[in-house]
Amino acid sequence: MNSNGHAITRSHPTGTSDGFVRWLGWIATVTSVLMFVSYIDQIQLNLSGQKGSIIQPLATVVNCGLWTTYGALRRDWPVSFANAPGILLGALALISAL
Repeated sequence: MNSNGHAITRSHPTGTSDGFVRWLGWIATVTSVLMFVSYIDQIQLNLSGQKGSIIQPLATVVNCGLWTTYGALRRDWPVSFANAPGILLGALALISAL
């Protein structure tokens, strides 16, 4: 609050407020998790004999591992939470495609 009793909001270089950026981060987290949940269908196909490529799930595991670590070290929880499911589901898709 400033001396007039008004709430102080920080503005980013793009002119957006902290509240909007935080909201956007959590919405992006949810959509990221939904993207990784889509691996469940590929895992089921792999297990039923319709094997998929191992390249995409391998890249997902490496990429998500790096982003999850980065987010944790920076205490940027939306980044960590958005990428953590990719490690597990990407690994399951990779293993089931072998």
